[in-house]
Amino acid sequence: MNLTLARILSFLGHPLLILTYVLLLLLAVNPYAFSARSMTDQRAMLLLISVFTTTFLLPGFGVALLKPLGFIQSLEMESKQERIGPYIITGIFYLWLFKNLFSGTQVPSLFGVCVLGATIGLFFAFFINIFTKISAHATGMGGLVAMVLLATVEWRGFGLALPVFGGALQLSLTVILAFTLVFAGLIGTARLALKAHVPADLYRGYAAGFAAVMIAEVLLR
Repeated sequence: MNLTLARILSFLGHPLLILTYVLLLLLAVNPYAFSARSMTDQRAMLLLISVFTTTFLLPGFGVALLKPLGFIQSLEMESKQERIGPYIITGIFYLWLFKNLFSGTQVPSLFGVCVLGATIGLFFAFFINIFTKISAHATGMGGLVAMVLLATVEWRGFGLALPVFGGALQLSLTVILAFTLVFAGLIGTARLALKAHVPADLYRGYAAGFAAVMIAEVLLR
């Protein structure tokens, strides 16, 4: 794989973006579950901004501060030791979101499972990282596949309409799940191309992310 393409895919598949992707999909497929008429409603947009800020911008900023403070050598965080602090910082924000998002905001239980699953996945990665290296990208991808799978099972009657040539292309959640699997595979391939991980790191990550969401499903429902 071309290294430039691998870097682009690595950014697009960043684990901190997973919950934003899932929320975008759920809002596009069934905004009524969020008490919104469409994903462009003020309520939906405020929720999206809140989730993006809490799960990407704030933890990303916190992790970036570790470099000038000398806790990490680079944002790639190639060693296991460098990843400990970022996992803790990110986990705190995800726990905060899980605790507060559902106190005064009407969201479907499916998204609650996604948030808890992402949080459990983070702590899985944290503990596994103590003993051996694990791919955070693969952990996020494993979680993403599990989240879309649960949506496919629970919202099987829903789909996504994409505007194409003045008409609309209807995509079922099953088709979206297939695209998600391909995307997860491409992200893993990109990480290998960049020599950021070996295959075993990816396998551990995929398994941890998928299992975390399924555990969240059992705990919440």
